[in-house]
Amino acid sequence: MSDKLVEVLRRLDDLEVRIAHQDQMSAELNEVITAQWLKISALERQVAHLREEVQNSAPQRDGPEPPPPHY
Repeated sequence: MSDKLVEVLRRLDDLEVRIAHQDQMSAELNEVITAQWLKISALERQVAHLREEVQNSAPQRDGPEPPPPHY
């Protein structure tokens, strides 16, 4: 084989290796993003639940709060 053909084949092999690594990295990043999305969704539901609990447990007031006894 000619030197030029050998060089082209080496470069092609290098590109195939790089693409394989990029495909692997892309799959790993996708898994991380999916896990983070699920965690964010769970946290959003938890915050909404806590917000509802706080609103339901707070006393309902019609007017301004009375001054403290030492006032």
